[in-house]
Amino acid sequence: MPQSEFPQSESAQSETPPSEQEAAEEAAERQDTDLIRVIEADHRAFESAFQQLEASADEPVGRKALVDHVIAELVRHSVVQEQFVHPVIRRRLDDGEAVVERELAAYAEAEEVMKALDALGPADFDFEPLLERLIAGVRSHSAEEESGLLPRLAAACDAEELQDLGFKVQAAKSYAPTRPHPHTPDSTPANLVIGPGVGLVDHIRDALGNRDV
Repeated sequence: MPQSEFPQSESAQSETPPSEQEAAEEAAERQDTDLIRVIEADHRAFESAFQQLEASADEPVGRKALVDHVIAELVRHSVVQEQFVHPVIRRRLDDGEAVVERELAAYAEAEEVMKALDALGPADFDFEPLLERLIAGVRSHSAEEESGLLPRLAAACDAEELQDLGFKVQAAKSYAPTRPHPHTPDSTPANLVIGPGVGLVDHIRDALGNRDV
């Protein structure tokens, strides 16, 4: 069989396709990690799940799994914001301390509801009322953040800092807790130390309980 008229160079011959890890790293580098858009994307994901839950209120099959997923994502979202976003709010906004206190109060209320939901199933009497309360609270809080806090953060931080914060928030989700822990520390540096440890325990519990979140 005749050789190709255009033989490959040595570099082309030795070139190997990137591994899955390398491809993932390259994709992460290309991804827009602006903090504001990262948080807004979380809000859109929550709303999509809420609409699914509302549309399937009469379908108990798979409902608990979807609620578990929502709880896990809400916990990840709140924990990484406490770790990386709240310190910036405190530093950059004149009323930062008061803003963070309001954020923490909203998180604490949601955590109590999620803790109660975590122990129930769709057949339990309190399940749907608690779910409705959680959805209403998260929707209200998300709207308040998008109309008030996020524009203020965007104005107070430069583009590079927002990209760095968004990257850290995205990366931290991989080791963040997936279950509500109302009594864990909610301020740095304690939550930076305890968060990963609690997250590891949660992931082990999820695996043992076949909780795919």
